[in-house]
Amino acid sequence: MKMEMTVSEWMQETAGSDVVWFIKRLSGNDTLANESHQAGPYIPKEFLFELFPQINLPEAINPDTQVSLAIESDADYRDIRVVWYNNKVRGAGTRNEARFTRLGGAASALLDPESTGALTIFAFHLKPDRTAEHISVWVCRNELEEDLVEEVIGPIDPGQWRIWSVDALEDADEPNRQNCWLCAQDIPDKWKQAFPSGAEIVGKAVSMRRCGQLDVDERLTTRRNCEFDIFRSIEEALELDTIKRGYDSIDMFVQHAQSILQRRRSRAGRSLELHLKAIFEEENLVEDHDFSYQPETENGNTPDFLFPSVDDYKNHDFNTERLRMLAVKTTCKDRWRQVLNEAQRINDKHLFTLQEGVSKKQFNQMQEAGLTLVVPKGIFKSFHKDIRPYLISLESFLGDIRLLKL
Repeated sequence: MKMEMTVSEWMQETAGSDVVWFIKRLSGNDTLANESHQAGPYIPKEFLFELFPQINLPEAINPDTQVSLAIESDADYRDIRVVWYNNKVRGAGTRNEARFTRLGGAASALLDPESTGALTIFAFHLKPDRTAEHISVWVCRNELEEDLVEEVIGPIDPGQWRIWSVDALEDADEPNRQNCWLCAQDIPDKWKQAFPSGAEIVGKAVSMRRCGQLDVDERLTTRRNCEFDIFRSIEEALELDTIKRGYDSIDMFVQHAQSILQRRRSRAGRSLELHLKAIFEEENLVEDHDFSYQPETENGNTPDFLFPSVDDYKNHDFNTERLRMLAVKTTCKDRWRQVLNEAQRINDKHLFTLQEGVSKKQFNQMQEAGLTLVVPKGIFKSFHKDIRPYLISLESFLGDIRLLKL
């Protein structure tokens, strides 16, 4: 009997000079979570044009091609369609994007609403001319598999993607990525000696993108993209020369790579919290008076934010209805249940996330557990139309917090 392949084995099999990976988290617009007509994984058309030059035909109506695709994580094998919806280019509509279609509906792990938020690797197997011959895919099925993937390629946030091959590594964000890359002369000398803390990098992003004219939702998104540029520019300035010089042993290379990846994971884990803390302070909320950051509650739990403060929370004479808790997770798939016991006095909890959509089934479970999702206004459209009325923006959440002060 054939043993089931693990994600680690699959990555080893598909990591070669004749394969290029495209890694992203599936959004509600990729899967069937929001029942959009756009369902089918989105991949930047410029990338697909290189692999499938036969679809780069601006004069044709939605040029397409067929390719074999194997979702190895779920033993799903079929021929699919790679299509460029180009009616905007032809002046006949609004679409100008490339997607995979004919995946088999909700039975496909790529379209299953429960896959929304899942870290996914598309491995494009190349011909000698570097165009794609076929595609194999792994849709991570749990947190453990996602952790194993991110240990190799680093953290991937919702809305980001990464191209990886033996020869090159490229990162990118959504189209509105900010240009905050620091040249060597712009990096403080002390940062060249020791990598700055997450708080220092977030502080730099805030100083470069004051964005006083933007509401808090847009401000957060703009600064976080800026911070990612700053982080990568410092990383390159400190690490690239060492990498180019090479290593005397494999152990030295592995140790250095692990150090870089661990720093990326650490940054990803705290970045969102620090941006929110900075915005709370800008909005005239005072730490330890209007909010507490990572205070300890029952059983050693540490919710990300308590409002008005942990002292009020621990004061059992304080009205429970005036307490709020905000947990922070870049993705909430399989992770949202972790926050339910973090502040036991508060029955109705809030979770801030950047995940672009959830399944209706999972959202109903969140509601039954008393959990409300707080998401930036810009990603509301990634959620099913029936879910959107129950989402709240960061601005709306802050409006509620301001009322607590009255």
